[in-house]
Formats: sequence, C-alpha cells, structure tokens
Amino acid sequence: MTRSPRSRSPNPQAETPPFVKIQSVRPGEINMVQYDPLSCLPSSAELPDSDDTPVDNELQNLIPNLLQAILALAWSDRTDWFFGIDMGIYYAPSQPPIVPDGFLSLGVDRFVDEEERLSYVLWEEDGVAPVLTLEVVAKTYGGEYEQKKFDYAQLGILYYVIYVPSRRYRRKRLPLEVYRLVDGQYVLQPNDRVWHPEIGLAIGRDRGTYCGRTREWLYWFDQEGNRLLTPEELAMREGQRADRLAARLRSLGIDPDEI
Repeated sequence: MTRSPRSRSPNPQAETPPFVKIQSVRPGEINMVQYDPLSCLPSSAELPDSDDTPVDNELQNLIPNLLQAILALAWSDRTDWFFGIDMGIYYAPSQPPIVPDGFLSLGVDRFVDEEERLSYVLWEEDGVAPVLTLEVVAKTYGGEYEQKKFDYAQLGILYYVIYVPSRRYRRKRLPLEVYRLVDGQYVLQPNDRVWHPEIGLAIGRDRGTYCGRTREWLYWFDQEGNRLLTPEELAMREGQRADRLAARLRSLGIDPDEI
C-alpha cells in the first residue's frame, strides 16, 4: 500500500499552509517558521519498493539487465547516471509507483549508499525524472501502447522505448518503437535505431549472445553505429588478445608463464 504524507499535529490555525511549522514563543503569541516541505514526504525506505507483479518471462529482466551491464562498462568512470530495472518510480506520495521494465536517469548519483536505492523517488532525486523508459512486451498485455505512454508523458520522460522480443507477438506491432516527447505528446521516431543526443548513445536491435542465449537483444550504439561491447564480449576479446601475445612470445622462444 502506498503511504500518504505524514500527518501533522492538530493546531487551532486551520488556515495554516501544510508546510508551515507553528512554534510557540510566549503565551498568546506564535512564531511562523518555514521549513523544508520534503520533510513531510515519505522516504524511499517507507515506500513499497515493488508492485509485486511477477514478470511473464525472464526476457523482461534479461533485456534491461544487458543494457545496464553495457552502460556500467562504457560509463565506468561516470557517477552521474542510474539505470533502474523493475523498480518503482514514485512521483507523488499519495499515488502508487509507475514500474517500467527499465529506465535511465542522468544527472543523479549512481550510488546513494551501500544498500542502494529501494525505489526511485522523485522528491529524493531533486525532481529529476528519467530520460528514457523501456517496456518489454510479453504475453500479458500491460497497456504499453496506451496507459503507460500517457503516464510517462505526464512525468516528462523524453524517450519511451517499447520492445517486442517475441516474433509471435510482432504481427501487428513493430519489433522496436522509440518515441520522443514533443509538446507533451510522444512521437514515433522514423527508424528503430534512434540517436539520443541527450544520452550520447542510440538504442537498437542486434543478434548476440548473453547469459548463454544467442538471439536478438537490445544494445547501445555510438554515433558511428558501432555496437558497444558487453562485459562478456570484452572479456572474450581480452582473452583472445592474451592468447595471441602468448603465441607470439612462444614463437620467440619465450615461455609466457615465466614472465
């Protein structure tokens, strides 16, 4: 259950604004002291951190997990971003959270403490809404093309990405739809590998192997259209480089194990 804002102690000044604290100074006299209205709002620790709705299949987690892993590698020297997976976005204390399959925020702390974020609470993030949200369409239809599109537009999320990973559900839908918010409305972009200048990357489809599964996945691409490496691909590339170096040393009569 979503918690309401903390209740205030009753006081005789019914017309007092909700974010004004009344402090008694002398009998019959009061002093009005302004204070931070955020102190009235529930913290992420007090809010439910999930809608407890199970995913239809593991792809709904694997696909955003891969996008997050690629960013963690490509942006390893940056701490001004956060990628959430199946995490509630709270925009009002009296409303339930919106829970996309994945979302990216820029200009926020990547790490908040050792326990990490429980939810993404806008009033704890200085009002910074995600720049991109992702929905992975599975067998159970979740309003990805209607209600969620409206909800994300209301939050001012610049890009909304809808991905249909299964060919059996692509009869009437494009595999990947990327929408950009223009004057409060989402506009479908002309192709499915859209450059996001605010992010400095594009998102698109390609075949590859992740967690032992070879299939089509979503990846990040640079401005030249080069696909960013996954951690597994980088490890494989480094292993091949090490093997070539070892072979070269052996050809020169040097045992690489003795170096």
